[in-house]
Amino acid sequence: MFQESAIEEKLCNRTSDRPAALLSHQSITSDLSLEKLGMLEYGFVLSLKKYMTGLPDIKTLKKLHSKIIFDPGLCNNTSLAIKLMRAYAACGQPNVTRQLFDKIPERNVAVYNVMIRNFMNNKYYKDAIFVYKDMCKLDGSPDNYTFPCVLKACFGSDNLRVGLQIHGAVGKRGLDCDLFIGNCLVAMYGKCGCLVEARKVLNAMPKRDVIFWNSMVVGYAQNGRFDDTLEVCKEMNVLGHKPNAGTMASLLPAVSNTSIENVLFVKDIFMNMDKKDLVPWNVMIVVYVKNSMPNEAVELYLQMETRGIEPDVITFASILPACGGNLSAASLGRRIHEYVERKGLRPNLSLENALVDMYASCGCLTEARKMFEGMKFRDVVSWTSLISAYGKSGQGRDGVALFSQMLESGLQPDSIAFVSILSACSHAGLLLEGEYYYKLMTEKYKIVPRLEHYACMVDLKGRAGCINEAFNFIKQMPVEANERIWGALLGACRVYNDMDIGLVAADNLFELAPKQSGYYVLLSNIYAKAGRWKDVMTVRSIMKGKVIMKIPGVSNVELNNLVHTFLAGDTSHPQSKEIYEELDVLIGKMKEEGCVPETDSALHDVEEEDKENHLVVHSEKLAIVFPIMNTSHGTPIKISKNLRVCGDCHIAAKLISKITQRLIVVRDTNSYHHFQEGVCSCSDYW
Repeated sequence: MFQESAIEEKLCNRTSDRPAALLSHQSITSDLSLEKLGMLEYGFVLSLKKYMTGLPDIKTLKKLHSKIIFDPGLCNNTSLAIKLMRAYAACGQPNVTRQLFDKIPERNVAVYNVMIRNFMNNKYYKDAIFVYKDMCKLDGSPDNYTFPCVLKACFGSDNLRVGLQIHGAVGKRGLDCDLFIGNCLVAMYGKCGCLVEARKVLNAMPKRDVIFWNSMVVGYAQNGRFDDTLEVCKEMNVLGHKPNAGTMASLLPAVSNTSIENVLFVKDIFMNMDKKDLVPWNVMIVVYVKNSMPNEAVELYLQMETRGIEPDVITFASILPACGGNLSAASLGRRIHEYVERKGLRPNLSLENALVDMYASCGCLTEARKMFEGMKFRDVVSWTSLISAYGKSGQGRDGVALFSQMLESGLQPDSIAFVSILSACSHAGLLLEGEYYYKLMTEKYKIVPRLEHYACMVDLKGRAGCINEAFNFIKQMPVEANERIWGALLGACRVYNDMDIGLVAADNLFELAPKQSGYYVLLSNIYAKAGRWKDVMTVRSIMKGKVIMKIPGVSNVELNNLVHTFLAGDTSHPQSKEIYEELDVLIGKMKEEGCVPETDSALHDVEEEDKENHLVVHSEKLAIVFPIMNTSHGTPIKISKNLRVCGDCHIAAKLISKITQRLIVVRDTNSYHHFQEGVCSCSDYW
């Protein structure tokens, strides 16, 4: 809020002796039985000040207003009328403020300024501009307090035409060099996409502060001019304007899914500023999360705790996505949830959505559902997070039921909600349901499909064995298929041994992602399942010639706040000897249960016995055995793997869950598998 009280008082004193019915009885509740307070004007002014600077109490304000109305010496006081206008504006009561404004017969610049600011602060941008125009018609002489407010109303409503008129009026009054007005002009031009004009205003200013530069940063960032955004930051730094928390916040659009160099640039800004304020920490956490750096985000949050900086709702909503995507941080997510409950931070939609998503991303469906059910308010994001969680766990029918409930609640699904339900149908083999929702999306809700929707449909058809239909779907798409779409088709070709279409998919993938080892491995697997070992060797030779290394399978398990990592055939763990001995015992019990190794998962041109031996030492088997040895009976086991679970390990995990009476949760790159009593949540469809 701009400091205008002194000018306001001077102008108000000129009109305070004019008789007028300034104060309205409308919208005022008063307790007439109260003793007459007999407060002087000075006392009323002091009482009203708290409504402009402190926490408004609308009930008390209305009582105070009624006292002024019934005091003959105060009801015609313009100064008090303005104070009341400002107090009601601070309470978010723009209509009452307007009633007071309308009762003032002769309005000066201070009265207009309060009314314009009232509408602007309450986001009644068009009304603010209308009052400004009325002011100009009546020769209200806008001043250096008027222009910043009305300019904010212009960029709040994207009204470039009026903004240009105001810029002209500013020049006529010789206010071009006013810092506040110049800052608002830069912000207005930036919001309206006129970056050349914004830069001209910036360059013409004889004096610029860090807020001024931040407005330029925001303009470039919001318009996707990310290189220019970072250049402005470097320029202001060279000119001696040290970037602050506002600068970092302004950079956020420019540093989402960006290069590591840009992330390091923002980190450098963070490291060179005062870290007592919470805002820079929040911004840096968001930067890490938005750039798929969950470990760094969690580490920074823990540093913040160590320094004794109190987190807020924004901190929690920002860090929770990192907890969901990081096995070692899942316990931190639960700790944050406990803190939220202890401090009574609910209801808060963004925070609760983040908690639902965190539990969903950790594969904790029970906790995610409980959190969801306990929410007082829900939006599309709330429903989508849980639908997606059911889909990734292979419980597509639960996802479909939840989607139907969302529609019944009256919420309109958005593009992301349809990605979630289509993916859920794909994971559960619900071909007809998936096709129905795709049609619903395009025909009823008129949502134009994006590549994510097309990828879901190809995956849906491919998983169901409709390889030709999936291939034809790709050929009929109005956009070029991306890596994810061809990858879904190639994966389906491997499962259903479709060599011809698999080769077409592979050719496209090698062109789109020539260094991605997974697609070469998939093609190699297709050849191997067909017994075409010469072709397998050819693929491997190509990989060797291009120096493409197969990504090794890695499985992680958390125990006592430490993450233990296992590779296939790993002997580096301190308990390796005991792990292999326990695994041998389990394999014996599995064979007693009639387990036959799925040797297709060991795609090598070797004897069956050698294939079985290779399968035994897969990383996920070692990772499962380790917590069985080191935790009490009945303790759930949670594993994360960097590749998809192979068929043999999937069979093994089901049997181990039955033999040991343990819940085993395995998160691979594609989905969550909940193994219990010899059954997997995916119903063997993944």
